[in-house]
Amino acid sequence: MSNTVLTIESLDLSAQGIAHDDEGKVVFVDGALPGEKVQVEITRRQKNYNKARAVEVIHASPLRVTPKCIYFGQCGGCVMQHLDPDAQIAIKQRALEDMLKHIGRVQAAQILPPIYGAFWGYRMKARFSARYVPKKGGMLVGFRERNSRFVMDMQHCQVVPKHVSDLLVPLRSLLEGLSIFRRIPQIELAVGDQTTVLVLRHLEPLTSQDLDKLKQFAHAHDIQWWLQPKGPDTAHPLEPEQDNLFYALPEYDLKMDFKPTDFTQVNHGINRVLIRRALGLLDIQPHHRVADLFCGLGNFTLPIARTAQSVVGVEGSDVLIARANAAAQKHGLAERAQFSVLDLFQVDEYWLRSLGYFDRMLIDPPRDGAVALAKAISALPVQEQPERIVYVSCNPSTLARDAGILTHVGGYQLQAAGVINMFPHTAHIESIAVFTKGTQERLSIN
Repeated sequence: MSNTVLTIESLDLSAQGIAHDDEGKVVFVDGALPGEKVQVEITRRQKNYNKARAVEVIHASPLRVTPKCIYFGQCGGCVMQHLDPDAQIAIKQRALEDMLKHIGRVQAAQILPPIYGAFWGYRMKARFSARYVPKKGGMLVGFRERNSRFVMDMQHCQVVPKHVSDLLVPLRSLLEGLSIFRRIPQIELAVGDQTTVLVLRHLEPLTSQDLDKLKQFAHAHDIQWWLQPKGPDTAHPLEPEQDNLFYALPEYDLKMDFKPTDFTQVNHGINRVLIRRALGLLDIQPHHRVADLFCGLGNFTLPIARTAQSVVGVEGSDVLIARANAAAQKHGLAERAQFSVLDLFQVDEYWLRSLGYFDRMLIDPPRDGAVALAKAISALPVQEQPERIVYVSCNPSTLARDAGILTHVGGYQLQAAGVINMFPHTAHIESIAVFTKGTQERLSIN
């Protein structure tokens, strides 16, 4: 079976169409949408499934659209551009609900309206690969090809801000003119409200001539260079910083300073809406004591401090906690917002009890989720459990697992859940869930 016609039944979390061949074997099809009849070419055979790509769409889905990017299908960055943007969100919502049901054995009493914003030019952080490839004309700068380690031959990118997209071609010429052009594996992007930083990873020392070329490029294109000879902690500015990187949270009168290698949300517009939604769902009152766990540099903590009596932020990175403490001092919130460093993957109920009672809790873990924390909360006596928990997730499968613990062991109700379209045109699903004690009225949404 090298070429055959299949009917696509559904879409998986990698935006591959799912079909069954005549023998009942599952086939994952790149470039196909639910309801479509497509001719496919098998690209990989496995014992339990095959992989394929659509070579002809015989009957197209009404949700199919023309991809805006000419690199679609080859670039690994955006795999859902052929699907109507509103349908992308609906599919992500369905995937979230399915995981909650099948992994956590829970169902949200209320589906939250999705959080979404601009579909293009939204990425304020990105990592471009760089490689010198003579057969393709020299230095390449871009994302990697889909399912490959090869670097895309990109001259523009639709999901980063236009001024960054316009730099891709000039960057190729710049890097090719450096003495160590074969020893530059990547450039990391960080865009603040007023500053654009490019972090150059270099595996060998740069010459004085190289540094002069970088400075000339920075002045010509109004960007800042940081140099990273080894790990992220070695990154440092090439020249004294004229403007610090920051993103503003105007609703809370905050300016959040960060370094280009710090973890921050890539989509500043969605982040602002997400903070407003999370704090609204927490329903914080002036007398409340709140915990913000996996708090990072205080993205939620400091807005919480504007309303709550006090908030405790806990994070595993001492670098981010130092950033959070500095921000609290800068904004006059040090008495209300207190931070500490701890590995939250190793906690138990005894540690949690030692912190005292919290009225509200916000949890925003990495992809691995917060299983130890969910178990610790569930092991607390009922009177010591927070009345309400808001869980912000970047992985619906670990959210579903932790939701199962909080509901079936901890006695919480999954009051509401919904998706956050932080990464349009990708299969990445961010979501938010609300857990409450006892029966609650329908939540109002801000």
